[in-house]
Amino acid sequence: MTEESRVETAVSLGDLIDRHIAAQLATTDAVRAWDERRAAGEVTSVIYANWLLDVARAEEAGKRAIVNHRPRDDRESRLKLTYMAAYLIATGGTLHATEMNSVLE
Repeated sequence: MTEESRVETAVSLGDLIDRHIAAQLATTDAVRAWDERRAAGEVTSVIYANWLLDVARAEEAGKRAIVNHRPRDDRESRLKLTYMAAYLIATGGTLHATEMNSVLE
């Protein structure tokens, strides 16, 4: 077991989901702001692009934390599967084979 996996089990799945949703909202806000600036003809800076990259990385880290989370009981297991299914449907995304195996364990 890796150190990252041990850390993830110390945090509740509900907290991980809340963090992931917050990261998704931040990403959405950043993309919307980027689009608005671009549509207004403003030049976007490297600092702004780095901020956009940071929020996208935070969203990915949140997803990874949920994928790697080991449920404590059946309720958490069902919550994890339900949340991941809803996330994938909403985003049209997919999981890599290793992520899928982790979710199904």
